[in-house]
Amino acid sequence: MAITSITRTATHAKSDMEKDLFILQQLVTRDFKRKYRRSVLGIVWSVLNPLLMMAVMALVFSTIFAQGRNGSVPPELYPLYLIVGSVTFSVMSDSTSQALMSIIDNASLLKKVKVHRYVFPVQKTLFSLVNFGFSLVAVALVMLWFHILPTWHLIWLPVGLALLMLFCMGLGLLLAALTVFFRDIMHLWSVVVTAWTYFTPIFWTDDYIKAMPNVLQALMYGNPMYNYLTFMRQIFLWQANPEPVTVALCAGWAALMLIVGAAVFHRLEHKFILYI
Repeated sequence: MAITSITRTATHAKSDMEKDLFILQQLVTRDFKRKYRRSVLGIVWSVLNPLLMMAVMALVFSTIFAQGRNGSVPPELYPLYLIVGSVTFSVMSDSTSQALMSIIDNASLLKKVKVHRYVFPVQKTLFSLVNFGFSLVAVALVMLWFHILPTWHLIWLPVGLALLMLFCMGLGLLLAALTVFFRDIMHLWSVVVTAWTYFTPIFWTDDYIKAMPNVLQALMYGNPMYNYLTFMRQIFLWQANPEPVTVALCAGWAALMLIVGAAVFHRLEHKFILYI
């Protein structure tokens, strides 16, 4: 009897997993079609957008703030420095901005269909990963333009992406749960992301950061996204293995955020139906 019960439980768990994976696939496909519906260029925008943003930021920050004119980042590498930082940060900003409304936006589905609620914020993170894949085409084009050949160090890319995805999933779960009860978060988060953008060295170089007051330096180096940007730049820009301390910090932030996000989401999810 015990063996039969265990077998049934395992079969049920497998069935639930297959159902969740199917729903995730359908939701990612839906968002993909919705994003590029009635767009002339379609998915080309996923390549053009980071290229255009890189061109604008390179023009502004290399002239007004003299970034890319010092020893830490040579001028010919500054555009790649910018685009790698920009597309990496966009994974976090896009996934969390969409995840925080994922439960509320799917309220009608949650009321009609029995489905694990975590699927919806997790799906937003996976969709941002798809967009990042297209953004890598833009990174490749910049590397070709400046005659920078990729090296074997890019085998670290799946590791960096996996850690970043776990961090974003945890943060997305936390925001999605809290937004159900505190709708002000949907307005405040855009402000937080904007501030986070400027306190992350997307366009600032290390030499410029070291010249800032100690408080600003602490905000720059202490925020989680600094580590993920550093990881990506080490394998794309500097063509080296990520430093062990960088990998450890990325893994630590990912584990911490996933544990906190999953715990808060699990604690509050049974009340969602009362507030959506």
